[in-house]
Amino acid sequence: MSGVKIILAEDDRGIRDLTTLYLTQKGYDVFSAEDGRKAIKLIEEIRPDLMLLDIMLPGMNGYEICEKVREITDAPVIFLSAKRHSADKVKGFESGGDDYMTKPYNMAELEARIKAHLRRNTRVAERKIKSSVLKYGELSVDTSSCEVYISGEKLILYAKELQLLLLLINHPNQVFSAEQIYDQIWGSDKFGDLKTVMVHISMLRKKIEKDPSRPEFIKTVRGFGYKFNAPSETIVQKI
Repeated sequence: MSGVKIILAEDDRGIRDLTTLYLTQKGYDVFSAEDGRKAIKLIEEIRPDLMLLDIMLPGMNGYEICEKVREITDAPVIFLSAKRHSADKVKGFESGGDDYMTKPYNMAELEARIKAHLRRNTRVAERKIKSSVLKYGELSVDTSSCEVYISGEKLILYAKELQLLLLLINHPNQVFSAEQIYDQIWGSDKFGDLKTVMVHISMLRKKIEKDPSRPEFIKTVRGFGYKFNAPSETIVQKI
């Protein structure tokens, strides 16, 4: 993985040094920070390919860092934290995070997740080369620029929300289980927390649906999973 730049924000020196050593030996270029403000400075200067953020950092916590860097980059963010409650994970995703691992974490699993996120970001970048606009009623998705609009108004989607929408909208009316979605968007279901899928479905509905409690586009198929609802009378335009 030569040339891949990773920023690690971690205030525990032992964890920081061990993680840095492991990833460096695997060929990654790792830049570490022991507090939030130094992490922000590094991110602005280096523009990393991926970020590993502890949550409880001095100066600025991981959630605040993620919200700020989302203004300048869509690079994947993996939270590394001792906080195990579902509410903490949800907050991490809502701040723009792509994944969440609890401490102590397995180094091989961490690398597997890093590889999975880098692969998916590469696929999104490649998809931008193709020029097509998919339209379903008031919803339109420009797959060349990866821009999403509702009634002509541009929406701000985080990377995983966009990848989730593209997966579903490119397979209209096809039902995906939570396991299949996790495998496609986050990587091997071997490491999967399926609540991650539920949280991102909920977040996406809040942004594209008129009434998220009665979704028009992303439907739940009880006992099976989720699908993008494409009525037969809807016209899909590809340019």
